[in-house]
Amino acid sequence: MSRFKALFNFYINSSIHVALSVCALTWITLLEFGIPWDTLLIGFIFFASITGYNFVKYFGLARFHHRSLAHWLKVIQVFSLLSFLAMIYFGLKLKEMTWLYIVGFGIVTFLYAIPFLPRKFLFDHQQNLRNVGGVKVYIIGLTWAGVTVILPLVNNDFQLNSDALITLVQRFLFVLALMLPFEIRDLNYDSLKLATIPQQIGIKNTKRFGVLLMLLFVILELFKASVTCHFLTAVCFIALVTLAFIWASKKEQFEYYCSFWVEGIPILWLALVLLLEFF
Repeated sequence: MSRFKALFNFYINSSIHVALSVCALTWITLLEFGIPWDTLLIGFIFFASITGYNFVKYFGLARFHHRSLAHWLKVIQVFSLLSFLAMIYFGLKLKEMTWLYIVGFGIVTFLYAIPFLPRKFLFDHQQNLRNVGGVKVYIIGLTWAGVTVILPLVNNDFQLNSDALITLVQRFLFVLALMLPFEIRDLNYDSLKLATIPQQIGIKNTKRFGVLLMLLFVILELFKASVTCHFLTAVCFIALVTLAFIWASKKEQFEYYCSFWVEGIPILWLALVLLLEFF
């Protein structure tokens, strides 16, 4: 049992789970717009997600405690390096236009973790976008939306239209809603100067905000030029599941509430879409 838990913790802490969720959202985009499975892009996004998330999470630890790193963190470092190399392998096979967007998202990820801003623009001592008050969830939402909607369409020469724009907005709203349980959980740890959503409006109003986000998420589906029954059903169901997790969120959560269950909602969404398409 202890070995299984160690492997499970590695699965979570090495960002494999969140990378699968990002890939799931990308695959949903391919299915929605009738684009065939794109192995190169999915492979790139999977390994880029692991590389990016581990860079953001562990950059500070690796930078200041390199010689005293715990064994598990050293393993994650090696895994992240291998993922980076795999990312390069898949990335070199993508189209040039796709790389223009990748560079943009890459710069945002880099600035999210690396100190670069003057202290007068910050609320805490770390000079990066992650610590600028009130912007963290929006940066994550925009990045996830861009990677999982724009990249698969651009890499497959799909002409961006109104449906693509609506899907982009939907994805941003969805990811923003997914972040709310994390924001509520981190109330015990975040500096008040970070101005997170729960810090600004309270837990109850944060949950109400989640209801608004999911309501808009569902309504936008009705404005698409081509609305299919199974995609609408999946959107409605996943909105309810997301709301259930938001409403059940509290400051004291069990260990894997957010890191596994909430982050796994995109995988559930993909499974539902595939199931409904099969029938």
